[in-house]
Amino acid sequence: QVQLVESGGGLVQAGESLRLSCAASGSIFSILSMGWYRQPPGKQRDVVAAAASNGATDVTDSVKGRFTISRDNAKNTVYLQMNNLKPEDTAVYYCYARLKTTRWGDDNNYWGQGTQVTVSS
Repeated sequence: QVQLVESGGGLVQAGESLRLSCAASGSIFSILSMGWYRQPPGKQRDVVAAAASNGATDVTDSVKGRFTISRDNAKNTVYLQMNNLKPEDTAVYYCYARLKTTRWGDDNNYWGQGTQVTVSS
């Protein structure tokens, strides 16, 4: 019964900023990593950013210098700060988490429902 719920998407003009958040809830023992994928219209879904539990983070080359990923481990929440947005950033953004539901179980991937980000020129 694990759920990932994204929020913070919307319609903005080029150059403006948005902050996405994703909260994981349900039967969670530990979260190994959390991050974000995005899928532009008519294109494949690709990774945008990832954050490990130890604080290590990474973002894809096309958004370096503009996007920042962060985590609040106590709240099981991951954020994506998106600055200087461009029309090419328009996509559905999906949150993911790799987590364990029990101490003895395997780790598995879970996905949010997606949130729309639209950037006008």
